[in-house]
Amino acid sequence: MDQLQEAKKMNLGVVIFHLLLLSFVLAIPISLQVIQVFSTIQDDGKEIAQKIPDFTIEEGVLVTKDDAEGFIYQTDSIIFTFDPEGKRTADDISKDMLGNFLSIGLLQKELVVTLPATENINSLFGSNQLTIPYTSTQLNDLTGENLRERILENEMPWWLAPLTFLIAIYPAFLSLIITIAIATLFANLFSRMRGRYDGFLNNFKIIVFCSTLPVIITTLINLLNPSFIGDTFILIASVFIFLFSLNNHSDKKKII
Repeated sequence: MDQLQEAKKMNLGVVIFHLLLLSFVLAIPISLQVIQVFSTIQDDGKEIAQKIPDFTIEEGVLVTKDDAEGFIYQTDSIIFTFDPEGKRTADDISKDMLGNFLSIGLLQKELVVTLPATENINSLFGSNQLTIPYTSTQLNDLTGENLRERILENEMPWWLAPLTFLIAIYPAFLSLIITIAIATLFANLFSRMRGRYDGFLNNFKIIVFCSTLPVIITTLINLLNPSFIGDTFILIASVFIFLFSLNNHSDKKKII
């Protein structure tokens, strides 16, 4: 444990590389959760597709065969509304989304998709609700048959998993470096109190390696419990390991 204090002698590039490796580890549960969400939506979409009746678009209006009635169908991730009679509005579709990932409505004159109201969604699309009239070129040839076929034949692309992992590395790295920076401030404080202050950069290097075990433990917990927020645990555990290594290093110096 006292060897952790020797990390301050390492090249900064090696330390940053180790920090990136820890970010890769933290990104694993995030990626698995995102893939699971996509898989759930895909499975729920196929379940809903089997419920979609035959219809066509005529002059911008959804027209059903055999006077099929409207319905609302809910799965774990999607609330789907089929309303050829014009009884529901786009606002109704948005209000339906309580705890679900998506609320989708095939209304009389438009397709409505409501996404979770997050800052990223709003900045990307301007609103969490997408409304596309059937008169648009993307939907004017839409039918119940080809919609069912598209959904049922749709498979998750092979590149989604590696792409998700690469994207997940960014928030994992950002979160980890902030946590380690805060931990370094505490390490500076405690090392000053013990008269062993070696500078912010040296303590930062040590804290990076002190965080290795807490990061691994956090990752394992997140795999079992996705709701676990490990930032605080990594912070406290890293500082504790730093203090333990500092005390051991000091004691060995006294013995020598």
